[in-house]
Amino acid sequence: MRSQRRVAHGARKQPALEPPGYSRRRPEGTALYGAVRLHMRAFLDGLDEESAGLPAHVQRELESYLRCGILAHGFVRVWCPTCKDDLLVGFSCQGRGICPSCGGRRMADTAARWVDRVLPGVPWRQWVLTVPFELRLWMAWNPALMTDVLSVFQRAIRRRLRLMARAMGHRGGQHASVTVVQRFGSALNLNVHLHSLVAEGVWVPSTADPARPQWVPLRLGQDDVAAVLAAVDVEVTRLLVERGLLAEDEDGDVPLGLPDGDPDRAVELGLMRASIALRVATGPRAGQPVRRVGAPSRPLKASSEGRRKRMHARSGAFDLHAAVLVRRSDRQGLERLGRYLLRPAIATDRLRLRGDGRYEYGLRRAWSDGTTALLFDPHELMEKLAALVPIPRANLVRYHGVLAPAANWRRYVIPQADEEDRICGHRAPGGRVPKDRTPWSQLLRRAFRVQVLRCARCGNARRILAEVTEPDAVKGILEHLGLPLDTEGPVPTRGPPLADLPWAS
Repeated sequence: MRSQRRVAHGARKQPALEPPGYSRRRPEGTALYGAVRLHMRAFLDGLDEESAGLPAHVQRELESYLRCGILAHGFVRVWCPTCKDDLLVGFSCQGRGICPSCGGRRMADTAARWVDRVLPGVPWRQWVLTVPFELRLWMAWNPALMTDVLSVFQRAIRRRLRLMARAMGHRGGQHASVTVVQRFGSALNLNVHLHSLVAEGVWVPSTADPARPQWVPLRLGQDDVAAVLAAVDVEVTRLLVERGLLAEDEDGDVPLGLPDGDPDRAVELGLMRASIALRVATGPRAGQPVRRVGAPSRPLKASSEGRRKRMHARSGAFDLHAAVLVRRSDRQGLERLGRYLLRPAIATDRLRLRGDGRYEYGLRRAWSDGTTALLFDPHELMEKLAALVPIPRANLVRYHGVLAPAANWRRYVIPQADEEDRICGHRAPGGRVPKDRTPWSQLLRRAFRVQVLRCARCGNARRILAEVTEPDAVKGILEHLGLPLDTEGPVPTRGPPLADLPWAS
């Protein structure tokens, strides 16, 4: 009640909605939000009629996205005590799948935490492992198998680094790595692959104190990347054979079967499989390829199979890139690379609604056949969005080696309080280093140079006044400010026209 009285008292004065340099996000104005709001209910009802429908966690993700950032569902009031100016900030849905805003906030927060409090000041190399198409489906479907494949990948890297350190006379080396499981591609498709940041060296027992580690830098080359991938290919194949997932046919090939066993997830499996293959799963175009824009304009280029790229290897259907190296002094570059690894699945600026009612999603780079964008019917777009929602409680960020939570050397390796200023130069106001998540205002200042807690009128500090969640208080403040009260819920499924019904005549 106290917070509501404070809000009502402050609402007597017409506030400036946004200071210069800060723009409140309006998800209701994006093509993605409009597509989910207009077509989600029809999409879910259509699946319910044909089968058991989508799992509950996918439906929750879609429904919660429609409440993200909408002021009618509640907001935080940020107020300037000097000039009485204030602004309203909507609540987030905290989704992990399709919400670009929550994904971007998590991206900036985790990348900042890596640079400030996790990754030591050493060179870091990005390793990108791409797996066969069939294995992508299994890894998206079964988080335990994804963990096993990731363990094989990390063991191969660790063995190679330890072998190089042993050749230099150092034994007992431990590597450091953090991995992001990316579940998406640039075409709104399900594409499970692994991005690992690996320290370019190992930690070995110190000669002065064996309980403490010392850093040994290494320099990897093309042969090391090829050796790591060859080991991954052999060990993953052995793992799949032991699990009974590979069965050799008459031609000697090893096709991977499809997941089964849970009838409640049959629709989800179909959507995942079609998304990986860039096909349509349901509806009148089921089984057909996704429409492309610009594909016929240019002939196919010659295959680059014979070209050899730097720090790149290929073994069977496995592919490994390790060409990106960040120097130990380039902490800003490391943070940018971390944001790239942690970026959201959907770029709202690349999705637009066309005049014919279909949605066009532009590609970051044109494909070799000239394709510049993909074209989706509303039903097809909802399919692709549903396939990108991850399974609950499946961690998408993993730590290995000396960065693992229970590693004995972790406390000696991660940046300490006295060297955070020297390494990264980022500290909270007052000299306090936050130990959990970086506050939203600090992320805006760090990523976009926006001082949201600095008043645009008088230049003094703002403060968070209250969280407004009571419907009456929300309605009163929004009416006073002339802001929309619509909760922007999903549009119900439209029934057939009355003229088409037999009793309408």
